[in-house]
Amino acid sequence: MPLYALSDRSLITLHGADAASFLHGLITTDVEGIEAGVAEAGALLTPQGKILFDFLISRDDAGFTIEVATSEAEALAKRLAMYKLRAAVTLSLPEPVAVVLGHDVAAPAGAVIDGRFRRAGLGVWRARGTVAETIDDRASIIEDSDALDALHIAAGIARAGSDYALSDAFPHDVLLDRNGGLSFRKGCYVGQEVVSRMQHRSTARRRVVILSADVALPESGTPVTAGGKPLGTLGTVAGNRALAILRIDKVADAVADGVPILAGEVPVTADLPGWTGLAFPAPSEAGAEAP
Repeated sequence: MPLYALSDRSLITLHGADAASFLHGLITTDVEGIEAGVAEAGALLTPQGKILFDFLISRDDAGFTIEVATSEAEALAKRLAMYKLRAAVTLSLPEPVAVVLGHDVAAPAGAVIDGRFRRAGLGVWRARGTVAETIDDRASIIEDSDALDALHIAAGIARAGSDYALSDAFPHDVLLDRNGGLSFRKGCYVGQEVVSRMQHRSTARRRVVILSADVALPESGTPVTAGGKPLGTLGTVAGNRALAILRIDKVADAVADGVPILAGEVPVTADLPGWTGLAFPAPSEAGAEAP
């Protein structure tokens, strides 16, 4: 029942009469459907439908709180302010905060459930700022990033920087369509036309895959190939397991043809996270390209 200290995290708050409608028409998340006490995945997209910023968003008494990487917080705040125009929204400056993530341990008052892990069947919460400071058992807080990496791999939850580059991935690539971060039941938002087309035409072929090997895997960024052809690259690595965003149609072809899948020179097996309900396409279904 570990606790993990997270670095490089900042909070941005959005309060005011128009906060919900402003965000609902801008980001990928179903803002109006966010439960109190739950942090849901979200993203602000480019007009071409790629992830410009990713974050977690939760509801509070006065409005909404966005948790984002500190390295991206100022740029996100500026982009939100650019879209705000005359909306009745008060946007705070980014505030770097301590964040503690808890897994299968009682949450302190004021912590929020991480909706991504909940969908993966894992009890994970996030304590932020002063809430993190109330945790009594400070000695149990783990600074070891390898342990946190293993948790993300087990859940199949990708992170920007570790598993993909911002402005280089579509929401479907990183499972936002499955983990609560992408709504198809609301109106327009930035990039909505592209991601809706991918959804309705079933053209999403790049997906987060869990890779396993009999030996330790090479470092993040190592190419994943089959028959000398690229499938993707390794993302988060912990021992003999890793995440990778791969062309699942090409994975299916390799498996059907008996061609080994390699991470560098290491043979691996590939599985889609079970909670997603996804399956590798039949070889006859392969070949459709994402836009």
